[in-house]
Amino acid sequence: MARNTREKARARRANADKRPHALARFIRMSPRKVKLVCDLIRGKSVEEARAILIYTPKAATEPVLKLLNSAVANAENNLDLRADSLYVAEIAANQGPTLKRFMPRARGSASQILKRTSHISIVLDQK
Repeated sequence: MARNTREKARARRANADKRPHALARFIRMSPRKVKLVCDLIRGKSVEEARAILIYTPKAATEPVLKLLNSAVANAENNLDLRADSLYVAEIAANQGPTLKRFMPRARGSASQILKRTSHISIVLDQK
């Protein structure tokens, strides 16, 4: 049993994606708002994506820029790639767990407030 598990793990590591990537989980922002920013930089070079994120007036640009810088650092330190030859191959903002809160309303009732979270992933690739 353990032998088969070890073989499966070895095969999974061999077929793993070798492209530099980064993942930010449990970001306290709605994925709908983050996806708007992700669509702006998909397919762009790293320098162009940084410029777009710096000058875009959205709250979601801060965590996405931080994640982009992290992915670039992973590429430079772990895979010995140069930042000027990289572009944003894939970027996605998926829904994380939702925090449920309640607010008092009129006549003794309560309404639910959904505080959504996001998981953002980014994959870079060479030109």
